[in-house]
Amino acid sequence: MNKKPLILGIESSCDETAASLITENEQGIPIVLSNIVSSQVDVHKEFGGVVPELAARSHMEKIDWIVLKAINKSGRKVEEIDAVASTAGPGLIVCLSVGLSFGKAFASALNKPFIAVNHLEGHALSPKLNSQLNYPYLLLLISGGHSQFLSVEGLGNYKRLGTTIDDALGEAFDKTAKLLGVEFPGGPQIEILANKGDPNKYNLPKPILHKGGCNLSFAGLKTAILKIAKNIKTEQEKFDLAASFQKTVEKILYQKTKVAFLEFEKNIQLNQKTFVVAGGVAANKKIRSMLINLCVEKNYQSIFPSTEICGDNAAMIAMVGLEKFKLKKFDNLDHPAKPRWPLDESAKFLKGAGVKL
Repeated sequence: MNKKPLILGIESSCDETAASLITENEQGIPIVLSNIVSSQVDVHKEFGGVVPELAARSHMEKIDWIVLKAINKSGRKVEEIDAVASTAGPGLIVCLSVGLSFGKAFASALNKPFIAVNHLEGHALSPKLNSQLNYPYLLLLISGGHSQFLSVEGLGNYKRLGTTIDDALGEAFDKTAKLLGVEFPGGPQIEILANKGDPNKYNLPKPILHKGGCNLSFAGLKTAILKIAKNIKTEQEKFDLAASFQKTVEKILYQKTKVAFLEFEKNIQLNQKTFVVAGGVAANKKIRSMLINLCVEKNYQSIFPSTEICGDNAAMIAMVGLEKFKLKKFDNLDHPAKPRWPLDESAKFLKGAGVKL
């Protein structure tokens, strides 16, 4: 029996220090042996957001312990590791540098291949950890830093169909939570508050809903929330605003995803229509339910990563490492950290004043 590759994944792009070991079975299905994630919520809570220098210091304090814990939990030995995969971007450069440097040093010490991983590619491939997933597929990546539709045509082969022209959806959730007085990280709490409110109480803007293809915009929605939140006097009004925000986001994603389906079908020959949703906001149950229903309506197969894999983690980094290892796609130990690293390198940068749609 051939030895199956054992990959160590390391993630430190923002405020999670994470390590994971994965392998695969005889059928080539990935097996997660360990997936350790150490959050820094307590470090950043008083600041209401991630402080890069504090995040980097926390990574440096924890990373060796987190990697050791992942190896011990996997039941495998250090010598059995076949390659080390570390996030090289995008993200906060001071944070990226910690995991990237550790991964390079670890690979060098073991004399094993090193693989630099695009964090977004980790999200793109994350559903492979719990689903049979074949190329090509349409991806909606919704996280704290990124919101985009991508045609995924193979490993390393991505075509961006639409993106946010201003703020990421996860950022809009976090900002709304902060305005409603919810402690950082508040985004996941919005859905809980929304369940207690009237989703029709506030008529909120849906920027570029019927123009700009499947590009997205959330800055105007955030501004509207800011203005209303200043005048909120009761808990019920807070719940109503959360519910109205949640419903507005669902309407935006419903409309823009329909447009993305058409764009995807124009660009590629399909035997089966598959729609993958990944990133931290993919854990939102109401968004999941709405998109699943849309897929039924439009004859798409919908695939989501498991909830614990939606946020930043190292199993998805190891997953990309496993795919690249099998193709012998390795990187040099001088590979730089890349704070900006789009999956589609040819796509236009669409942020800032004066964006034309």
